[in-house]
Amino acid sequence: MRKSIYGVCMSAFLLLGTLPMKAQFNIGKAAGGTTKVLKAATLTDADMAKYVKEYIAWMDEHNHVCDAKSPYTKRLNRLTQGLTSVEGIPLNFKVYYVTDVNAFACPDGSVRVFSSLMDAMTDEELLGVIGHELGHVAHKDSKKGFRTALLTSALKDGIASTNGAAAALSESQLGSLGESLLNATYSQKQESKADGYGYEFLKKNGKNPWAMALAFERLKKLEEDAGVQKDSKWQRMFSSHPDLDKRIKTMSKRAEKDGFARPENKMPERIVHEEPVTTKQTSNAQSSNKRTVGSRPAAKKNVGKKPVGKRPVGKRPATTRRR
Repeated sequence: MRKSIYGVCMSAFLLLGTLPMKAQFNIGKAAGGTTKVLKAATLTDADMAKYVKEYIAWMDEHNHVCDAKSPYTKRLNRLTQGLTSVEGIPLNFKVYYVTDVNAFACPDGSVRVFSSLMDAMTDEELLGVIGHELGHVAHKDSKKGFRTALLTSALKDGIASTNGAAAALSESQLGSLGESLLNATYSQKQESKADGYGYEFLKKNGKNPWAMALAFERLKKLEEDAGVQKDSKWQRMFSSHPDLDKRIKTMSKRAEKDGFARPENKMPERIVHEEPVTTKQTSNAQSSNKRTVGSRPAAKKNVGKKPVGKRPVGKRPATTRRR
C-alpha cells in the first residue's frame, strides 16, 4: 500500500500526503576540502542503514509525534503488543498526529501510523495495514524502494562523502527523498506477496489474520464513500490499491480455511481532540513565508494546537510504497 495506507517508508499506507517541494542536490557537500562525490555503486548496506535512520529521524522531527500519554499511542501499543521484530529486524511504532490518512514502514523496522487513519479504522483493520506493510519490509521491497528513491532524488548527482564516510543529507535532499518515496509504487506481485506475508505474520504472532481482509474491506468502503471527489484525502490512497475485491476474497477464504472466526470488528470509542493541522513541506527559502491553512508562525505557540511540522511522506516508504 504505498501512496495509500500502505506505504513505503514508505509504505508508506502512508502514505498519502503531498510534498510540493522540489529540492536540488546540495553541491556544497560535493565540493572542496576532503569532500568528494562517489558513484552510486558505492552505496553500501551501511550507507543505506545510515540514510534510513537519518530519514526517519527527520520525519519524526518534522511531524507531531504523539507522546506516551496520548490515547493514540496507548491504542497502538496495545494493538502491536507482541510484535517485536520481522525477519530479525526490531520494530518500533509511533503515531503522527496529522490529518493525512496513511501509515508506512521503513527498512529499519520503523512503523509510523497517522492518527487520522486510526480514526477511520478498527483495531483489526489497523493490524491488517500494519501486517501488509511489514510484508514489504520482510521481502526487502522497502529497502529496494528506498535505495531507488535515494539514487533518483537526494543522491541523483552522486553520494557525498567525507573521509570515506557518506555525508549526511541536507534538509532539501531529505525533502526530495520524501517526495520520491511518496511517488514510489510496488508491483502487483509485490503487493500480493506482502498480503500473504502479513497474513502469516499476524497468525504467527497470535493475531486474527482476518485483519487482512477487513483492512481491504475498509479501504474499499472508504474508496466508495470518497466517490469522484478528486481532492478527497482518500483519493490518492485508492489509486494505488488495485483489485481490492480479489484481495478481500483471497484473504477471507484463507482465514475461513484456517478455521479463524470473523471478528466483530467494531469501531473503538472515538478520541475527542482538536482537528490536526495539515502541513506541507516547503523549500528552505519558502518556509519562512509560505504556510498552510491552520498553521501559525513557530514563534506564536497557541495552547491546545499541535506544532506545525512538515507533512509526512504519503508513500510506502521505500520502501514507505501503495498496498
